[in-house]
Amino acid sequence: MAAISNLAGCSHGGSSVNFGERRLTFRPTPALKTRISWPSKNPLAVGHLGKGHKNSGVRMALVDEKLARSGALPKPSDILAFDLVQGALVKWSSVSDRSLPEPPTAVFLHGILGCRKNWGTFTRRLAQEFPTWQFLLVDLRCHGDSASIKKRGPHTVSSTALDVLKLVRQLRLTPRVLVGHSFGGKVALSMAEQAAKPLARPVKVWVLDATPGKIRPSGDGEDHPEELISVLSTLPQEISSKRDVVDVLVRKGFSKDVAQWVVTNLRPTGPLGSSPSTFSWVFDLKGISEMYKSYEETNLWKIVEDVPRGVHVNFLKAERSLHRWALEDLQRIHAAEELAAEEAGGVEMHVLEDAGHWVHADNPDGLFRILSSSFQ
Repeated sequence: MAAISNLAGCSHGGSSVNFGERRLTFRPTPALKTRISWPSKNPLAVGHLGKGHKNSGVRMALVDEKLARSGALPKPSDILAFDLVQGALVKWSSVSDRSLPEPPTAVFLHGILGCRKNWGTFTRRLAQEFPTWQFLLVDLRCHGDSASIKKRGPHTVSSTALDVLKLVRQLRLTPRVLVGHSFGGKVALSMAEQAAKPLARPVKVWVLDATPGKIRPSGDGEDHPEELISVLSTLPQEISSKRDVVDVLVRKGFSKDVAQWVVTNLRPTGPLGSSPSTFSWVFDLKGISEMYKSYEETNLWKIVEDVPRGVHVNFLKAERSLHRWALEDLQRIHAAEELAAEEAGGVEMHVLEDAGHWVHADNPDGLFRILSSSFQ
């Protein structure tokens, strides 16, 4: 099986940086399966963790040979690119016998200028700890491998959420947990607002370092996404050197971590296996600019203050958040906590210590402890 996915970053070859993501030490655990459903030129593709994990006790499972012989393999999605990370005890497939019970599923959504691989390390760890669960990692519209799947505008939080709902319906999944970082957090809230199905009841929604209303950037010296998008729009579509891009962004005032992370969105333009002479961006920057404006302006307070029965909304604020959490926002969330408890819904506020906006990179252990309650 030649196709490989290392689930490490947005890059399509070479090393990657996820905002200074710390290396995690994995305890020996049962086998972990990573089913790569799209994109892959080899229909028998399997996930692989790479040489760096050979002592981790993690084994990969090949796609079932009976499925291979029958041709009943997962088809590429025409909606969004995705990876499905499965725990060792998961026997289910979207193309397998429908009599098999669907395992509990969690959907993980990245933020602006990110991609599904940002969650790779974290969800592999979850799959080891909770082997009956599976985790759907999605490239949102205009991002990563989904950028090549043309989408009609407007590019908004709502339309992005509808894409993900269509994908889980196509895969015959009923997610029990939705986890979204930043822009992805609002997308998760919008999913809960738009659909009774294909979402389970009860369903837990995690909004990581984003408020449901207007987004307020913090003070000077931070890496503002809007400014980053503006600077990237001035760069050529084809890039000769990743280092040159990093230097430009650092000179413009962005942190080196963010600059190095941004260039993981560059893909070699030459034939596979050859030494790249130039790189091109994998994202649709014009569409992303629209999405970020929608993120700033979209108001989802209604679902928080009138939470549907069976929905539990969790907000997680980073101690050193990129965004300014107004006192009014915190007061409204705490008021919603009390009201939801009376209405058999749920709203809860959490704070992740020792973390900036990039919570899954700054304090993955703390985030793991907080989120683990949803997978018990």
